[in-house]
Amino acid sequence: MRICSETSKILSSEHENILKVVGALELEAGHLKNKIIDTEFFEKVIDFIRNYADKFHHAKEEDILFKEFNKCAEEGCVHCNPVEQMLVEHDEGRRYVKMMESGLNEKNKDTLIEGAIGYSNLIREHIFKEDNILYPMADEALSKNVEKAMLEKFKEINNTKKKEVERFEKFVKEVIER
Repeated sequence: MRICSETSKILSSEHENILKVVGALELEAGHLKNKIIDTEFFEKVIDFIRNYADKFHHAKEEDILFKEFNKCAEEGCVHCNPVEQMLVEHDEGRRYVKMMESGLNEKNKDTLIEGAIGYSNLIREHIFKEDNILYPMADEALSKNVEKAMLEKFKEINNTKKKEVERFEKFVKEVIER
């Protein structure tokens, strides 16, 4: 059994919230052909993805973890570097969210479904890679001092975005009860 760093535990916990929303998104998209678009639901999901998954969670990865991992990779601490692929997938996810938004604004169910299913499939695979490949590599390669500094930055972000995160965690509970 591998030992997880505190930063990996935090990021994986955020992944769990993202996956709960994705589960509800998949369910809604799966039934959308035969029903009216639930505009409020899709607006809230898009808001969650953009602000929780992207600006809150991905910011921790892109601005903190990935930068430290890249430094380590440049020093030869790891046998390969999956960061570039993770960044490509973050951008691909953003494109699917734009597609969902476009479908929602145009009341185009096909585009909305394509964006929702595309995002869901992508993010499930992406989270699997991060939880099972990238984070364990980072836990092994990054020093305790780097881990400690990253954890402080994570805590700072969590404190700065506390109200926003509470709002999104409430939304996660709402989608579970849907």
